[in-house]
Amino acid sequence: MEARIAIVPSAGPEAAVHPDAERALAPIKEAVAHGGGTVVPLAEANGLVWLVPARPDLLEETLDAHPGIRWVQFPWAGVEAYAAAGVFRGEVVFTCAKGSYAGQVSEHALLLTLACLRHIARQARTPGWLPIPPNSLSGRKVTILGGGGIAEELVRLLQPFGCHITVIRRRPDKLDGADETLPSSALHETLPETDVLVLALALTAGTRHVIGRPELALLPPHAVIVNVARGAHIDTEALVDALREDRVAAAGLDVTDPEPLPGGHPLWNDPRVLITSHCADSPEYVTRMLCERIRRNVHHLRESHPLEGQIDPAAGY
Repeated sequence: MEARIAIVPSAGPEAAVHPDAERALAPIKEAVAHGGGTVVPLAEANGLVWLVPARPDLLEETLDAHPGIRWVQFPWAGVEAYAAAGVFRGEVVFTCAKGSYAGQVSEHALLLTLACLRHIARQARTPGWLPIPPNSLSGRKVTILGGGGIAEELVRLLQPFGCHITVIRRRPDKLDGADETLPSSALHETLPETDVLVLALALTAGTRHVIGRPELALLPPHAVIVNVARGAHIDTEALVDALREDRVAAAGLDVTDPEPLPGGHPLWNDPRVLITSHCADSPEYVTRMLCERIRRNVHHLRESHPLEGQIDPAAGY
């Protein structure tokens, strides 16, 4: 099959494109060519690389106007805005970047975990000598919510620490390297035995506030929470209360809800909380991994092979 790929926006006023995506335009065109495809106008395309953030309405209009498009590639791993808008339709295959950025994001999750256990945020904010004994990651019970690429990479990174690793995922298939792989229904029974809770799952209607007041109450007071997924996975007010009442020990957050947090929010000033600015992966890394995903998918399209990173319309990711 021919792979005739349009890239939107390629230029013009149709919508503002994120600066990172704009810088990626030339490498994306090269990736299409290296996969054996041709970059064409929308009217001639059977595939589409969609670089417009947060505009599901515009994508729907584009697909309605160009029924020849049978494949859409997103540059992001999270596509909750498009799922919520009902954009995913049966006659089009949608793929996203899930799994592509797992390497750097899992590194960041490990960094936040170690920083929380070793009180790095408090040490850095104290203008004086503060000899607090650190906690070790060695032998800890780590629970990872989510069983995708980030979880797979994080399990690999945790192996030298001898952790007992439990992965909780929607699918029951065992994740290699984990000591246990459990269904989502096992979350509440797992939390009381958790030392480190890492959130690395997709945001859907069913996972919004997956960690709320009931879940925080089940964690032991020494537990630390790390979120490298989406801010809305955690009930922010409930987390603030749990920290204030010493019902959890620390939190490492690369994402927040709202994002960014407003000035003066209590999480900014809590010495047990380390916040990074949704920066777990670098623009250079994202561009490189995205282009590799596009190159392979263009090749798969030409060879009529299954595409990588396919979105399950029913699951929303």
